[in-house]
Amino acid sequence: MSTVTLEPATSPGPHAGRRSRPFAWVEQSLTLAWRNIVRIKQNPEALADVTFQPIIFLVLFVFVFGGAISTTGRWQDYLPLVLPGILVQSVVFSTMGTGVGLNDDFAKGVFDRFRSLPIARVAPLIGAVLGDAVRYILSIVILMTSGLILGFHFGDGVLNGLAALLLILGFALSLCWIWVWLGLTMKTAQGVQGIAFLVMFPLTFGSNIFVKTDTLPGWLQSWVHVNPIAHLVDAMRGLMLGGPVQKPLLTTLAWMIGLVAVFAPLAIRAYRRRT
Repeated sequence: MSTVTLEPATSPGPHAGRRSRPFAWVEQSLTLAWRNIVRIKQNPEALADVTFQPIIFLVLFVFVFGGAISTTGRWQDYLPLVLPGILVQSVVFSTMGTGVGLNDDFAKGVFDRFRSLPIARVAPLIGAVLGDAVRYILSIVILMTSGLILGFHFGDGVLNGLAALLLILGFALSLCWIWVWLGLTMKTAQGVQGIAFLVMFPLTFGSNIFVKTDTLPGWLQSWVHVNPIAHLVDAMRGLMLGGPVQKPLLTTLAWMIGLVAVFAPLAIRAYRRRT
């Protein structure tokens, strides 16, 4: 009587699909980004911070403060100065929602369900960032439309104006990695939002968003000169209105690279620890 030795079957495991294609994570990230977009469509009131709030800020600052701040006393002359600044303020504030949303998803166990799927581990994180890019674009479109209705026009050509809008979108996608990291390391969404506001208020209101730098006190001018938001605003104004562009643009690009280089790895490491 002979015996036959049976080799145990090798199970592919729940995550074998993650290694099936080298760039499958790209498709998976885009699919999960679409999930976030659909969720926005089902919950439109979540867009209040990127729709109504920017319009309110623009109208209030132009019509309430424009006559007083403008050297000519006319709000029409203040609009070109303040619109690029409010674009920056609105979009960078909207980036906080990425970290708050991630923290909330983890608290609700959404990422526990993602972990059981045969997808790349990093796909839900990349998908969340890409999905929120729609919110940034919507904020840009709504504010620019409002500004054009009020009489704004690009002083250095439409192409340079579009380059300015792409610049603020790229800066937002770089800055959001700070909030992604905070959202993955802090315990509550309220904590993420609280820290984010503490950081964003000095960066935005302590800058040249609403007034020219040379009108500020000397000590505040020193802060504005090292403030990345101020360099971004200068680059936006140079592209949208005409004026010096090279130095503030290069400084802004350097900040964008630095933010991604520092905070994206920290965020991915924190994400892997939690998953």
